Amino acid sequence: MARKQRYAVAASGRWWDEDDGRWLPAGEAHAWEQGMNQTACGLSLHRSQLSRFAGVEWADILPESGGAADQVRRVCPRCAAAAGRRGGADARRGTGRGWQRTDPRP
Repeated sequence: MARKQRYAVAASGRWWDEDDGRWLPAGEAHAWEQGMNQTACGLSLHRSQLSRFAGVEWADILPESGGAADQVRRVCPRCAAAAGRRGGADARRGTGRGWQRTDPRP
């Protein structure tokens, strides 16, 4: 059985949240697994000059979450595919199960 990976966030910028009293991600956000030196899409953290946010979970920076996504301008699509994008199109459809044919052909 494969273990479910928990991703934190690495981002191109940061901003100080007065309400939380901590730095939060800004700019382009990537999924990052703690202990690794690269993002889920394969970018090197150091070479790409990405800041690590170990206290911010991946689901919190998705725009539909409303969590720490205030200053995130772009979510890396490759990281979103690798880490999962909870609450996206599935939440709008109300199924929460991924793609499903609603009107199959005869």
